[in-house]
Amino acid sequence: MSFEEDLKKLEQLSEKLKDENTPIEEAIKLFEEASRIEKKLSKSLEELERRVEKVTSESDDPILKTEKIEEE
Repeated sequence: MSFEEDLKKLEQLSEKLKDENTPIEEAIKLFEEASRIEKKLSKSLEELERRVEKVTSESDDPILKTEKIEEE
């Protein structure tokens, strides 16, 4: 799945988990799936961040020169 598809799936799982009528066993399975997708999305974002940093650090264009964003 693409990043966007995974994000949409994660949003759908979140909505199902919020539903008070979701049986506990199903909720656990949904949570496990959501956790796997979240890890995949997190890895994708880290890779994208590295790619952007590489492009901006190699560029001579001052507009693309940015300071590294500090994590909170």
